[in-house]
Amino acid sequence: MDKEISGNIVNIFDKVTFPGTLKIDKGVITKITKKNKDFNNFIIPGFVDAHVHIESSMLTPSEFARIAVAHGTVAIVSDPHEIANVLGINGVYYMLKDASKVPLKICFGAPSCVPASPFESAGNKLNEKDIEELLSNPKIGFLAEVMNYPGVINNDPELITKINLAKKFSKPIDGHAPGLSGRDLENYISKGISTDHECFTIDEALEKIKMGMKILIREGSAARDFSELYPLLDNNWESCMLCSDDKHPDDLVNGHINLLVKKAIEKEIDPFKIFSAASLNPVNHYNLGLGLLRVGDPADFLVIDNLKDLNILRTYINGVLVAKNGKSNIKRTEPEIKNNFNIGLKKQNDFIIEAKKGKINVINAIEGQIITEKSKEDPKISEGQVISDIQMDILKITVVNRYNEVKPSIGFIKNFGLKEGAIASSVAHDSHNIIAIGVNDNDICKAVNLIIKNKGGICAIGKGKENILPLPIAGIISNKKYDWIAEKYVELNNMAKTLGCNLKAPFMTLSFMALPVIPKLKLSDKGLFDSEKFKFINIFDQA
Repeated sequence: MDKEISGNIVNIFDKVTFPGTLKIDKGVITKITKKNKDFNNFIIPGFVDAHVHIESSMLTPSEFARIAVAHGTVAIVSDPHEIANVLGINGVYYMLKDASKVPLKICFGAPSCVPASPFESAGNKLNEKDIEELLSNPKIGFLAEVMNYPGVINNDPELITKINLAKKFSKPIDGHAPGLSGRDLENYISKGISTDHECFTIDEALEKIKMGMKILIREGSAARDFSELYPLLDNNWESCMLCSDDKHPDDLVNGHINLLVKKAIEKEIDPFKIFSAASLNPVNHYNLGLGLLRVGDPADFLVIDNLKDLNILRTYINGVLVAKNGKSNIKRTEPEIKNNFNIGLKKQNDFIIEAKKGKINVINAIEGQIITEKSKEDPKISEGQVISDIQMDILKITVVNRYNEVKPSIGFIKNFGLKEGAIASSVAHDSHNIIAIGVNDNDICKAVNLIIKNKGGICAIGKGKENILPLPIAGIISNKKYDWIAEKYVELNNMAKTLGCNLKAPFMTLSFMALPVIPKLKLSDKGLFDSEKFKFINIFDQA
């Protein structure tokens, strides 16, 4: 059955806007007619998130879709790297199956680096055979971010094989190369890696663009680079895309790529350049089956109020109205539960650190950053044990391997500010073991065990209360509705603050404290890792 939708149509190819009517039949635009009439609304291409880990929202793909379409997102390019670290290739297939339930167009990648490094214990691995199987699947659109850039530069055989498999299947290869420049960058790009979402400065981005890379301007919950990189949209828009990378549930309910588009408009960037970065460029780069307001295209588009306020009135995918006035029309489906949690409850004495001579090496968390600093501090000792020093804000941190029964890894961290209780999470990039911080061993043990009992989640213990957001799917995803998850996440963040935590996003910061490949000092389940020395170090510095 035909339908007609009228408004001021934005043509990003000819860079013109004209009053007109779209004729749609069987989900396809069959005719575009110019009208001699005034309309008070605009029709624009739908937005694309060019790089996101759905798992960071703690939502299933189908639940992510329900909220994303309300913000004008019609397609996403998703790296299922997080769930693959837990469930392997079955995790990728889980995401594909769940995504098939909704109209949001999701292009999944084959995760290239699972596990991310040999310095932590993941729940699974993707080998060359797995990558070939995934890339041969037409539903897998690209080789996901190649994080091991030293391996690329040094021609690691397994990594080069995965890259060559992507070339064999003519699928793009995503990059991840923070700070890489010069000959090393040239070497990295020469292997066929075509994008980067890790630029922190204009100079870094321009060097990569000059060498042929596409730059993804990122604004997520963990890393926010728009304020530095937005000028690229003016003179280098053909080489830019927009992405969120990691979007936590409380942020996602408030907006998605639409917020980046609006910010760019407020910076007085030409809207045609912005819409190209938000729609055209990712469609072309990833060969997405997405409509861009041409005759013969799928009817994927947005109806908005105007090009300044950018209020999204309606979202269409394949001609179907999937959201109206901020409300999703996508029905919720009950997700399947899959997990990989193989340990029993811990005991308080599992978290004891016997005192030794010397200072202790301490992780220094940084507000709003996934990197850390490091320092050497005097330990607080009680009855022959090193304990948390609340007055000096030096707290005990632990990472507990959730895949095998091994002794917890212990360290110390500054700048979390807890005065009582503990917080814990099984969202701990990239291997997603359990990570916890607390003021004493008893509270740390309680928090860890609350995560174990629920086979995943984020939790806070203190003031006589225990509060948890269960994450029963792979220990990183909830099976609940997005609005409930967002509210619970905010509730837990607030509880952490009532316990004394002075960070804006305690659980976001916590989730990256176990990621050993990000500078400078982190704690994995295997121990305290110095990424500058690129080796494990002792808690006690006896130099």
